[in-house]
Amino acid sequence: MERMRRWSRLEASARQIVPHTEDRTREYLVPPHRHSWGQLVYAETGVFMMITQEGRWIVPPDHAFWVPAGIEHSMQTQGSISVRILYVKQGTLPNLPESIRVMGMTALMRCLIDEAAQLAKEEEPSPDSRGGLIMALVREEMSRLPEKPLGLPMPAEPRLAALCRAFLDNPTPHATIDTWAHAMAMSRRAFTRAFRRETGLSLSAWRQQACLFAALPRLAAGEPVTSVALDLGYDSVAAFTTMFRRILGAPPRRYLEFK
Repeated sequence: MERMRRWSRLEASARQIVPHTEDRTREYLVPPHRHSWGQLVYAETGVFMMITQEGRWIVPPDHAFWVPAGIEHSMQTQGSISVRILYVKQGTLPNLPESIRVMGMTALMRCLIDEAAQLAKEEEPSPDSRGGLIMALVREEMSRLPEKPLGLPMPAEPRLAALCRAFLDNPTPHATIDTWAHAMAMSRRAFTRAFRRETGLSLSAWRQQACLFAALPRLAAGEPVTSVALDLGYDSVAAFTTMFRRILGAPPRRYLEFK
């Protein structure tokens, strides 16, 4: 009910960017919904997952998620979380992406979001006031945030989607094309083409992304890299770290440390 009231106030707001802060002490799920404002969601602490018809996106610390206006989405948190949201009125920032994506945060953007949160209950600040200058910097920096490869597209074909959902329930780096092709009663070549057509990725790349989905919330919660790597079926921590660095550009501990 409170969420519906907030969305009603949002739709009636004359502001171009509306900050919002939300803290939760346990896991929760925001059901599928859509609204006429774009939405930049940043977890100051904690990890969350965004789910749309296009796929799933894991959002670890030091990252944000951009949802353009009108796209249906739901949000699931992993344990306690402190969320900062910037609602952006459609047309305010034409340089923002027209599609869903995970974005890397900058040190400046983190500070600006914290400052913007203090303006949440104020009217639109005048351009030459401190608040107006903060929001002007928010607009500028938001357009510069880099995209990060943390999406996991889901196939539409029912049998293939079922295989992917089963993998997400029990991820392992040892799943093979031949095993999946056999389950689909397809040749290896036909399966490879079908999987790429449905997801835009090879099975190997998709599998590695799925393993990251399973690993990131646990690593962000403080679990040792060794236990996470072995639980996911990797033969060694080195093999897991190599995969992690190849996709995200840094080993797990360095990637997840608060910059």
